[in-house]
Order: sequence, then C-alpha cells, then structure tokens
Amino acid sequence: MDQPAGRPDASAPTGKHTGATVRIARLSATHPWWAVGAWVLFVVLCVGAGAAVGTRVNDMGLATGEALRAAEMEDTAELTDPARENVLVTARKGPLDEADARKAAADVTARLEKLPQVADVSEAVGAQDGSALVVRVTMAGSADDAGAAVQPLLDATDATAAAHPALRVEQVGDASLSAALDSRLTGDFRKAELVSIPVTLGILLVAFGALLAAGVPVLLALSSVGAAIGLSALASQLVPATDVLDSVILLIGMAVGVDYSLFYLRRDREERALGRNRADAVEIAAATSGHAVVVSGLAVSVAMCGMFVSDSSTFHSLAIGAILVVAVAVLGSVTVLPALLAGLGSRLERPRVPLIWRLTADRRGGEGRFWPVVLRPALRRPAATLTLSVVALLALAAPATGMKLKLLDDSDLPRSLPVMQSYDRLTAAYPGTGSSLRVVLLTPPAEAGQAADALTELARQVSGETEFTKEQAAEVRTSADRTVTAVDLGVAHRAGTPDAEHALRLLRERLLPQALAKITVTEHAVGGPVALTADFTEDATDAMPWAIGFVLLLTFLMLMAIFHSPVVALTAILLNTLSAGASYGLLTLVFQHHWAESLLGFESNGAIVTWLPLFLFVVLFGLSMDYHIFVVSRIRELVQQGVPTREAVARGITGSAGTVTGAAVVMVAVFAIFATLSTLDMKQLGVGLAAAILLDATLIRAVVLPAAMILLGRANWWTPALFRRAATTPPPTPEPESEPEPAPQPQPRSRHQHQH
Repeated sequence: MDQPAGRPDASAPTGKHTGATVRIARLSATHPWWAVGAWVLFVVLCVGAGAAVGTRVNDMGLATGEALRAAEMEDTAELTDPARENVLVTARKGPLDEADARKAAADVTARLEKLPQVADVSEAVGAQDGSALVVRVTMAGSADDAGAAVQPLLDATDATAAAHPALRVEQVGDASLSAALDSRLTGDFRKAELVSIPVTLGILLVAFGALLAAGVPVLLALSSVGAAIGLSALASQLVPATDVLDSVILLIGMAVGVDYSLFYLRRDREERALGRNRADAVEIAAATSGHAVVVSGLAVSVAMCGMFVSDSSTFHSLAIGAILVVAVAVLGSVTVLPALLAGLGSRLERPRVPLIWRLTADRRGGEGRFWPVVLRPALRRPAATLTLSVVALLALAAPATGMKLKLLDDSDLPRSLPVMQSYDRLTAAYPGTGSSLRVVLLTPPAEAGQAADALTELARQVSGETEFTKEQAAEVRTSADRTVTAVDLGVAHRAGTPDAEHALRLLRERLLPQALAKITVTEHAVGGPVALTADFTEDATDAMPWAIGFVLLLTFLMLMAIFHSPVVALTAILLNTLSAGASYGLLTLVFQHHWAESLLGFESNGAIVTWLPLFLFVVLFGLSMDYHIFVVSRIRELVQQGVPTREAVARGITGSAGTVTGAAVVMVAVFAIFATLSTLDMKQLGVGLAAAILLDATLIRAVVLPAAMILLGRANWWTPALFRRAATTPPPTPEPESEPEPAPQPQPRSRHQHQH
C-alpha cells in the first residue's frame, strides 16, 4: 500500500513489481496516448449507448409488498390512472364571498372545458368551513405525459385569476406538481454539477499547487460519472432506475473518482520528487496506490451489494448505479491515469499557482504539526482517550434510537415552489385531498359489475369511519377487459402518520374482507400513497438487519484476506459501525427536529426518508474502508520492518494524514453541496454522508483507531493457523511494557524536493 506522504521509500525496487495492476499501468505508461484514446472511446460509447436506449424509469416507483401488487394488477389490465388537477378559489382577505367565488369557478370551468388536454371538469365543491371552492379537473391522455401537457391549464387558471383580482385562483395537482418538481430537480442537478466542479478543483489546487495536477482528477471523475450514467441506462433495461439515480451517481462518482486519483497522483509526485524517472514513478504508484484503489473499489462494491437483500427495486437500482460508477472510477484510475502521468510527465506540474505552489512545496518536506498534536492524547493515554471518544460517539449516536422513517410525498416538497403554497391552502381547506388508499380487485369479467357494487358499498362504509374523509365521492373504475376494478378512498391523515397506518390496517384487516365476503375475487390488494409508505417502510426495516449482517460478514472476510488478522478485521468493522451510528444520530438531530431548518433551508417532516438509512450504511461502510485500509496497511508495513506498534501507529497516521485529509476534504465538500439542494431526501443524503466522512477521517482515524491499536499491541497482528502459511506479516518485535512516546519529526528535504 502507500507510503506516507513525505516519507517515500527511496530504496523501493523498480521494474520488479508484479500483479495485474502494475502490468496494466506499465502497458498504459508505455503507450500513453493509445490508452487515453481508448478511455475517451470507452466513455463516448457508454454515453452514446445510454442515450440511444434511454433510461427505463421504474413505473412502480417505490412500491413494494401489497402496494406493488395493486400497482401491477392495474398496469397489467391497463387501468390507467388519469392525472387530476384542482383549481382552488379562496379570498385574498377576509371571508370568502360565495357568489363571487361561484362566478370565478364558472369562468375557469368554461375556459378549461375548451382545452383538448382536459377530459372532464367537475362542479365546484365548497369546503366544510366555507373558506374555499374547488373545481376538480381530469386531464386527457396518459398520466405519464400530463406534466408536459399541463401548461395550457395553468394559463387558463392564470387568466381567470387576472379576471377576478379580489380572489385567489390557483391550480395544484398531479401534473402541476410534477412539472414544478421536474424543473427544480433539473436545476438542482445542474447546480450540483456546476458547483462541485469548481469547489473540487479549488481544493485540489490547494493540495497540488498546479492546474493540470488539480484538473486531471476532476476530468477523470466527470468522465467516470458520464460513463456510469450511460451504463446505468443500459442496466435500467433489466432493473428499472429510480428517479434519484443520476444524482446518486454524480455524488458518489465525484467523491471516489477524485479520491482514487488523489492517492495515485500524490504517490507519483513523491516518487518523482525523489528523482525517479517517469516509468519508475508510475510503476511504484501502481504497485502501491493502484493496488489500494482496487481494494477500496472492491470494498465499496461489496458493501453496496448489501442493498440487494431488500425486495425493493429502488435499492437494487441504487446499488447497481453505485457499483457501476465505482467500477468505472477504478478502471480509469488503473488505466488512463497512469497513461496521463507518463504522457504529461513534468508538465503535470504546470501551470503553477505561485503562492500555493510554494506552500505545497514546503509541506512536502515534513508532516506538519497539526496531526501529531491531534494524535498525542492517544499516544500518551490510549485507554482514557479510547473511552472518552467512544462515549462521545455513542452519545452522538443515541438520538438514532428514536429515528422515524417516512417516504417523501407531495406534502414534503420544498415550500420555495409557488405551487406548494397553493398545495398548503388546498389541503387546509380539504384535508383528505393529499392522502388516499386504493383498493384493487382482480375478478372474472362476468363479476365486474358485482365488484363495482362491492367497492361502492365499501366506500359508503368507510365514510362512516373517522380515519377516512367524506369530502369527495368515491369513483369506481373498471378496466377495458373488465378484469380489474379499483376505487380510491380518501384518508383524513398524512401518509406515514400512525393514524394513516391505522386506517390502512382497518381497511385491510376488517372492512375489505367484509365487503368481499359475497363475491368471487381472484386477487385483491390495497395500494395508494398511504399503503406505499407503510409497505416500503416495513420492507426497508425488515431488510436492514440482514443487509447489515451481509455487509459485516463480507467485509470481515475481505479484510481477513488482506491482513490475515481477525483482530484488524473486527476493529475495522466496529469502528465503521460506530461512525455510521454517529452519523445516524446527527441526521436524526438535524432533520427530525426544527433547530436546523433555517440553516439548511428546509421544513422538517419529523422523519428521515425511508430508503436513506440502509443506503447510507452501505455507502459509508464502503467509503470508510478507503481510509482504514490505507492507514492500517501503512502501520502494518512499519510493524513488518520491526517498528514497535506504538511508534508504527504514530508514524503511519501522521505520515498518511496529508493524503487522507485531502481525500476527506474533497468528499465532504462534494457531499455538502447536496445538502444545499432543494429536496429533503438530497439534503439528508448530503448531510449524512458529509458528517460521517468528516467524523471518520478525523475522530475515528486519528483518535479512536490509534488508541485501540496501541492498547491491542501485538494482538493486532495475531493470525489464525489457517492463514499463517499465507500470511506475510512476521512476528512483531517484542514491545516493552512501557514505551516512550515517539516524537515524529519532519524528515529533511532532499535536494530533489527543494528543486522540484
């Protein structure tokens, strides 16, 4: 693995490294421009193929369990669910004048009925408290195309509002919300892409002091993201993609792409500063950092496989996208990156940023003072340091025990969208508008009439229950082949609340079985927003312990294969679990409560998005292995040379701190950008990842890890008999019971380092 920054091994042999990583790097360095051309061709083919086939989006959304069965029955029978819009008429000031409101409602009805995009306009319905009138509109055509066709309806509503200035006439519904959200998400994605590039470039400029050296990792990361998005479009033909997949690929791709390049470039720069020629420097970088990149990519991919434990295609899509972008980033790091290093040579250090270049040149002479100071408590009092830091992390993780999960719905969209202000007024006047349950029956065609009668009677019965709304008459729909009959029942509570879940249980367990007792039903299911949220939450909750166990087991086996030490493997798992738990606790504190709303620009819904904890765990476990493998490998390397554990820990951590810090800063910066986006799920994802990486690269790696390894001493490297023949770690030098604290001193600069 890597040597620490500032301590390259001048005696490392060159031309004798073996392994696939080195052979590929040597071939790329020998024919650099062929390798660059092949990479460009690969990226172009991936992007072109993805654009040609298009991305197949999951029509079922996040549906799983019984909610998924309901959606599949409707889809099979082509029982289309039309898009519906609502035109709300309220007073701008004071009580509503019903006569004026009726005139406005008649006006907008006349305008809408003339539009080809409109299939039906209902009569205006007054709110129970007399504060509003609503005109419900059914759009023509497919609901999937309604977002693109809704603008003429919005124009008609705006014209009516202009003709009645004393009233507030506004439109909100499936299509208008979808159009507004699509526009915002497109802007958010561009914002994340445009902001992440200069931010990342600026951080790398500070790290390297030269524009080309900083630009190469950014270009490699962006090309990896582009290729992975194209490949994910191909993969979506087998596993349909979720709507946040591109954002997740960008998030992870920028982080790992820059991370892997940073490891490689730093090692190559160190070797060339020692006077290595281009070929030797690239070969050593491939044998050390290149190997680290491959192992790290494998660790991330192994962790991502934990999402396949869930039955949800959403998790499967996220796992595939993350694995693809990591695999492409690894491929680029071990192929085109060595080619660029060899092809550019000393030009990689051009053009230099004068002041920053001088600062980075000065830093190359030593380890700096910051990390030895941070490390000092762990070296002097490891037991107390470990105890206090673990207690602090457990205290930070404690709020996660009260974490609540909820899928996002229309009510959770950002209030900065004007249509959401209309939504709030609509749901205030008509509480049952935004939440519903859908009953779907599969029957023989001859029984379609009886099925419709049974659902009509069911709608009448549920109207007497307090959990359901009475504001809108239930509309029973039957498919063209008369095999599927469905009805929507308004629920008086928001999806994800205990009252809404009680309504779901009441319908599934008592009311629906009673309604179906006297008719022949082949299959039935209850779906809709309330059921979707409840079923997905149950699936994610059930899958979580299995996914965690799967990831822990595979990670343990992988670390055993690398280090041949169950103690090292177990320590890594415990530390990463502690880091993930702390990030969960911080996430709960920030988003389930209201104290950070103004800081991050969101409105709390009192919960964490349902898919995030599982996704966050597997991503963090994979990314944390970057630093752990990098740091522990360096410590083991020193122990193999006969250095006592305490000194090896000090030298290994302070020596690798520059690389780890640079990589962590890039990751935290990219993740933090997503915390500035509009939607709640992206904010939670960005905050959770940024906080966890920050904790992992600082408190975990510089405090908890060294304290634990010092206390364990020689036990760190205990190898079971099964691995002893294959193990490469010799018995460590016996350590005295009490070792003096090492004082890592900056290494003197070589002549090459002063001149390079």
